[in-house]
Amino acid sequence: MESPLFEKSLDFASQVVLFYEVFSKSKKDTAIAKQLLRSATSIGANINEAVYGNSKADFIAKLHISLKETGESIYWLTLLKRTKLIDYDFDRLLSLAEEIKRMLISSINTAKNNK
Repeated sequence: MESPLFEKSLDFASQVVLFYEVFSKSKKDTAIAKQLLRSATSIGANINEAVYGNSKADFIAKLHISLKETGESIYWLTLLKRTKLIDYDFDRLLSLAEEIKRMLISSINTAKNNK
């Protein structure tokens, strides 16, 4: 699938997977990092499902799920940044997540207006 939104979500998920590998080696409690891993990888999975949805309403619903997962990822990243459990460039990940959020909102609005 050739979609800038899907590609960004894959980039984000890949970077979070790599972060999780680093974090899990730090021997710190990984509960928050696992939550981040789940939400970050769910974004692209739901975008992919949206493309193969049964209807316009299904497409929009899947994009809404991706938007919620993006918001959750932003929350976990912000929490990890504030706790300072590990020295990491969270701002880069947060910036990418915010960009995905903006793209999802735009896509949802466009889809709704083209009903």
